[in-house]
Amino acid sequence: MVNNVPRKDRAFTLIELMIVIAIIAILAAILIPNFLHARAESQTAACEGNEKQIATALEEYAVDNNGTYGPGGSVSSTLLGTTYLGVTPKDPLKGSLYSVKTASAAYGSYQISDAGGHDTTTDASLGGKGSILYNQNSGLTSK
Repeated sequence: MVNNVPRKDRAFTLIELMIVIAIIAILAAILIPNFLHARAESQTAACEGNEKQIATALEEYAVDNNGTYGPGGSVSSTLLGTTYLGVTPKDPLKGSLYSVKTASAAYGSYQISDAGGHDTTTDASLGGKGSILYNQNSGLTSK
């Protein structure tokens, strides 16, 4: 004997699927900008840390070389050597080397730049708005 009672299909309806997709879209809209912001902040912190490391190496170099920073240019093992800078840091945004601009060979005035636009300087006249100032006593501060 054949059973003629209709069998109810057990599947998701279109409305249920649309609700799930909407919930996933809302969560993605909240999480993705937060993730991108956290990533940008971590890259900025890495740049600041690298620049502080280079500034410390420059200060050590100046102490050992009668208060002069030497020539500016790309920060590499030839500029500071392995004595002052064990591993040459690279910009986390572009992967390029940092550059050092000295206002004069005299002690106390230089600017460290990276490809991402972050600057570290000891001379307020060297860096533009948004530059990061480095002082041995206070560390890094924003201009």
